[in-house]
Amino acid sequence: MKYRPLGNSGLLVSEIVLGTVPFGGSGGFEKAASVDVQGARRQIDLALDAGVNLIDTADLYSMGEAEEIVGKALGAKRHDIILASKARSPLGDNPNHSGFSRYHLINACEASLKRLGTDHIDLYQIHNWDGVTPVEEMLYALDHLVQSGKIRYHGTSNFTGWQMMKTLGRAELHNLAGPISQQIYYTPESREAEYELMPLAIDQNVGTLVWGPLGEGLFNGKVRRGQKAPKGTRQGNGWPEPYVHDMERAYDIIELLAEIGEAHGASIPRTCLAWLKDRPGVTALIVGARSEEHLADDLAAAEMTLTPEEIERIEAATRPAPQYPYWHRVVAGMDRIDKAERPFIDQYRKTIEKRRDER
Repeated sequence: MKYRPLGNSGLLVSEIVLGTVPFGGSGGFEKAASVDVQGARRQIDLALDAGVNLIDTADLYSMGEAEEIVGKALGAKRHDIILASKARSPLGDNPNHSGFSRYHLINACEASLKRLGTDHIDLYQIHNWDGVTPVEEMLYALDHLVQSGKIRYHGTSNFTGWQMMKTLGRAELHNLAGPISQQIYYTPESREAEYELMPLAIDQNVGTLVWGPLGEGLFNGKVRRGQKAPKGTRQGNGWPEPYVHDMERAYDIIELLAEIGEAHGASIPRTCLAWLKDRPGVTALIVGARSEEHLADDLAAAEMTLTPEEIERIEAATRPAPQYPYWHRVVAGMDRIDKAERPFIDQYRKTIEKRRDER
């Protein structure tokens, strides 16, 4: 297991971390969660033995049940790991029990601390953008939580590029600690984060934690062309995520991962994770599983090394279409390309040159 700095902080986090969406199974998470305290304890032991040092949860997961399970399962191991949680999501009908207002964030943090059975959260993440509350109110609330010792660092989740830059800018303007990380969705099938969020992470030295790296079960090895996903899996029981624009393309990607994985004696999910973990800007992948067997396979991705040719094959097959202004920088032959954009513009250049040759 390798360890990487989490953004502009002194924290070193494992390249694969343990996610807890599968813990619990209530409050709308019945289709994705079923792990109880005993099962969570075994998963945590398995993850720690593999070198994992960060556990990620949220107040939304099973409406607080996942946090309760994490707290009970950790026990004395609490100080052996970095504990991350999230707040912002609606947790009831009360309109003030949502968003990142000072009122909600402080109350939500105190409730999470109680459920987790701890006196502090190491990384507290804002689970989504709030288009109503001023960003300064959020930052001052988070600063209060830091100063009171209830959280150590904070980050974001599911922000757009402009929302993240606005947050970073306002934090700098008011001399407040800004977010050290972003949590985003990123898979071989869904690489939209490369348009803004990944260059932002590189430029601003923001850590990137990838949630759903297996596409919410899309790349679990059970979704294949010509067959239905088994019942009991996320993709077989009507779980609403992810949105897939072109399912035939997704099947092509799955088959490529299967082919490359076979050459290594590895599964589709392990191959998927092995490719993702070393993408530009990625700090760590968050993996969650309902079975210990699946978790062990995911953790083994840390030890899997793809050849340069295999890495290029997957990149070429999954490359997103060049968008403006990136394609314009290529076709206009612009110099002075920003180092944060270069890894992605170089990929777009290959697509543009190929299209030009086909004309």
